[in-house]
Amino acid sequence: MKRHFIGLTDTGVVRTANQDNYFVDDELGRFFIVADGMGGHAGGQEASRIATEEIQAYLKQHWDSPLSSNVLLKEAVEKANLGIIADQKTHPERGDMGTTVVVLIFREGKPWCAHVGDSRLYRLHESKLEQITQDHTWVGMALKAGEINQEQAKFHPWRHVLSQCLGRKDLQRIDIQEFEVQPGDLLLICSDGLTEEVSDEQIQDALINFESCQGTAQELIDTAKIAGGSDNITVVIVAQE
Repeated sequence: MKRHFIGLTDTGVVRTANQDNYFVDDELGRFFIVADGMGGHAGGQEASRIATEEIQAYLKQHWDSPLSSNVLLKEAVEKANLGIIADQKTHPERGDMGTTVVVLIFREGKPWCAHVGDSRLYRLHESKLEQITQDHTWVGMALKAGEINQEQAKFHPWRHVLSQCLGRKDLQRIDIQEFEVQPGDLLLICSDGLTEEVSDEQIQDALINFESCQGTAQELIDTAKIAGGSDNITVVIVAQE
């Protein structure tokens, strides 16, 4: 299947620095990465940069290896985690830095994703939006356990408290999954700077009215900024023909 794609990032309205990073495989469209850093301006920027660069380098190096896709993704994310930890040791002032990450790959005709944290992957299929990833947050765990509902989750004071992120020796969970994509589907990877300001309903409407990757990505960023733009906003859109 042929695919079109684009990645855009914006500092937002409130922040003075952008701690998000992303990568799109412009040449071949094999893989896409979004990382949202934390730990102060310099720390967050470095954590997301290291994660993005380590993952893309590992994927490129081992893409044609006999590794299965789930093992390839797991090892790429683990290498990114170790890279951040190594940088923390060299630069103690960045000792608390970390980052979320979502990695989407198309390998042997199949889409796979890996993620840690609360950046998200969505799929629009037949005009219905579905969140493919599950947030690694306290609220995400409470939702799964049935302790709170979706409406409570939207405004919960702990909604940004991560249960997992890269940059930690005790990283215990890298969610990896294969999923289905059909011609006409749209995939959206984004940092929480988008989802904090823009509801799933608004995201769905924007994707349903899709005309181009560039136009829809910019529309989503603009909507988040109009709603407050309290965080950095990163959007990667992949359209399947």
